[in-house]
Amino acid sequence: MALRNIVLSDDEVLRKISKEVTEINDKIKQLLDDMAETMYADNGAGLAAPQVGILKRLVVIDMGDGLIKLVNPVIVETEGQQEVVEGCLSIPNVYGKLMRPAKVTIKALNEKGEEIRLTGTGDLAKCFCHEIDHLNGILFTDMVTEYLKKK
Repeated sequence: MALRNIVLSDDEVLRKISKEVTEINDKIKQLLDDMAETMYADNGAGLAAPQVGILKRLVVIDMGDGLIKLVNPVIVETEGQQEVVEGCLSIPNVYGKLMRPAKVTIKALNEKGEEIRLTGTGDLAKCFCHEIDHLNGILFTDMVTEYLKKK
């Protein structure tokens, strides 16, 4: 595994739409491992491939219940609303309030190529939305209703 450099918000790669992964090979599995290591090293809860400069539909998440690796994730259902506070490894020391669904169901492939469906509420729902937004060139700052003081 290797640490990757996290792309910062002024990099245009973060505004591009990521390409679907057509084959889960050793290179993709290594990238997922590298992304996880990078996320943990920077104390993040999630990381999308564009944040390490790669326009592929890959996400890693760990909200404290173990690592989730997602290939080609899409949101298939949302329910309710919640006001959340978000930050982003690509936008250091900036935090803001915004609205997200309270419950989110996604489908994706795992690293074995098997289709999975996951449902998250609260912070996991927020994280699913945040990371999948990255795959579509959307940053949380596009939706902030109120910025909070920088840490």
